Amino acid sequence: MKEKLYETLEYINSKINKTPKIGLILGSGLGFLADSVEDKIEISYDEIPNFPYSTAPGHEGKLVFGRLSGKDVVVLKGRFHLYEGWSSETIKFVIYTLKKLGIEKLLITNAAGAINKTYKPGDIILVKDIINFQFRNPLRGPNEDEFGPRFPDMSKIYDEEWVEKIKKEFPELKEGVYLAVIGPSYETPAEIRAFRKFGADLVGMSTVPEIIAAQHCGISCLVFSCATNMAAGVLDQPLSHLEVMEVANKVKQEFSTLILKSLEVL
Repeated sequence: MKEKLYETLEYINSKINKTPKIGLILGSGLGFLADSVEDKIEISYDEIPNFPYSTAPGHEGKLVFGRLSGKDVVVLKGRFHLYEGWSSETIKFVIYTLKKLGIEKLLITNAAGAINKTYKPGDIILVKDIINFQFRNPLRGPNEDEFGPRFPDMSKIYDEEWVEKIKKEFPELKEGVYLAVIGPSYETPAEIRAFRKFGADLVGMSTVPEIIAAQHCGISCLVFSCATNMAAGVLDQPLSHLEVMEVANKVKQEFSTLILKSLEVL
């Protein structure tokens, strides 16, 4: 992996002139935030040696370097999912690339189904914990000792100091537990009932491998889910990706304000 990683880094570094400390991973319908980046340099995923590419609707597939809220950042405009056929190890490779680029903090967003009946579509939730129902771990296999320990601690999946600053700015911000499945099919009503009993408030198809890999290599995280729909069986209606995109579009302004402030307080 090392040879591929350094080949990837060499290509990216040849295209940029700044070293960002903050990374952002934008979920379904949330890539619009990358349009606000100033002095941007864009690199398509398919140009980068050894890098995966996005195939999911609403994920454009670019690294965007520049300034956002006064901070030097790199934005992943589109992420990588297990349901696309990528392995969790591939997602680890992406996170390790960010680490080697100098990223110290990672702000992750996703679109999720609301299991918690007190949520409503359009709510933005601070993720305080995760449940890995993908049954895949990106750290499986020989440990990459230069990045982190064999058995990384997962008792805190978020940056406590960062979270406290955000909660002071947004005291009404809801919190919840995010459960990840592989997808791409949506969950059944029976699965959602079971997940609720496990303590899950949200369900989605991403984010967990990214958090695990980030914890391993010492990148601290802040995670927001946009509850774009009620999960299966909560309402008597079918689920669709179109609904996810429509709701994400409706909360653009609110989400932008939250993300920009999250960068500003650092």
